[in-house]
Amino acid sequence: MSEHDNQVALFNILALYEDKYPVLRWIFAIPNGGKRHPATAVKLKAEGVKAGVWDIFVPIVVAPFGGMFIEMKFGSNKLTPNQRAFREELGDDAYDWAICYSAIEAAHAIGEYLDIPELKECE
Repeated sequence: MSEHDNQVALFNILALYEDKYPVLRWIFAIPNGGKRHPATAVKLKAEGVKAGVWDIFVPIVVAPFGGMFIEMKFGSNKLTPNQRAFREELGDDAYDWAICYSAIEAAHAIGEYLDIPELKECE
């Protein structure tokens, strides 16, 4: 498994519950990381892609938070300095945050945030 594989698996898990919990349809990935062809990287940067922005956003307000950011990691990877700066700038008061090392861990974090029992307990 890789970070990519875990993120794909997470969105497959979420798709299983979208009919029952339509709000899950609005969770989206932010294409800020990964290795790309240099021309693609230049194009994405011009479009506004920014280093440090976390991988996934849950754009649902759950008081007191305006949404939730999730950063997917794999193995022994840690937050980069830009990712730490992003979180520090936005602060812990406005958004909920989760660093997840598997699709299941991310599904549980989303389940906790949105109070969806099936996601809290999925395996």
